[in-house]
Amino acid sequence: MLSDFEKRVIRELGDDLPLESRPFAAMAHRLGVTEEKLLDTIRDLRRRGLLRRFGAALRHQRVGYGGNALVAWVVPPDRIEEVGRAVAAYPEVTHCYQRAPAPGWPYNLYSMVHRRSETECRELVRRISAAIGVEDYIVLFSTAELKRSSMQYFR
Repeated sequence: MLSDFEKRVIRELGDDLPLESRPFAAMAHRLGVTEEKLLDTIRDLRRRGLLRRFGAALRHQRVGYGGNALVAWVVPPDRIEEVGRAVAAYPEVTHCYQRAPAPGWPYNLYSMVHRRSETECRELVRRISAAIGVEDYIVLFSTAELKRSSMQYFR
């Protein structure tokens, strides 16, 4: 069970960090605690398995990655774990998910691939396909980002 304070910490962690040398100090100030108390609480949430990771969301297009594609793969069910791990191991792959196929849509593994251009992205996908031995896939390129936000908890 989470305490009210832990819920407030999780709410704060869902917001963007300020671009300053000690962003947790500002967060701690808003919460009315010391920076040390806040960091101890974050460490405890991690230790208890309630906070898995803390990361940054990069705006790919703004830093020069114009080839951003969702690749949907048709993977034999008995190979899904093996293939999923192999695809996820590529540093250019930021997300890799298994999903159930839908009527008329046979794809069961999804990965997000990022490269500087669509051409580089397609070439990487061809290399991944050859490496994993899966030739049935579709590459869907992003055309516009309509929403991107962190999950909001306890609002």
